[in-house]
Amino acid sequence: QVQLVESGGGLVQPGGSLRLSCAASGNIFKIYNMGWYRQAPGKQRDLVALITSGGSTNYADSVKGRFTISRDNAKNTVYLQMNSLKPEDTAVYYCNADLQRVAVRADYWGQGTQVTVSS
Repeated sequence: QVQLVESGGGLVQPGGSLRLSCAASGNIFKIYNMGWYRQAPGKQRDLVALITSGGSTNYADSVKGRFTISRDNAKNTVYLQMNSLKPEDTAVYYCNADLQRVAVRADYWGQGTQVTVSS
């Protein structure tokens, strides 16, 4: 069984910072892409940032220059450093991992962590 466990969400004022973490555990052979998505109430789940196993990154235009994605392959963990937060960043943030188990390659999701940006 594979689990993705997120942490680091919370309430922050506009202009503030938060750091999200997501650790993958279980019977994992290899992790390919890892990413962060977010879903605001009444909206679809959208990609925020993606990082490949080699460290290449991709960001949504709305977060470029403010958010930084990174990963620690030894710990099977992905991070999202969020700076200069805005009220429109408020959403549930989900971790995603494209990973290989012994016989199956599939996408896995975390349970989500709430980020609220408000004064």
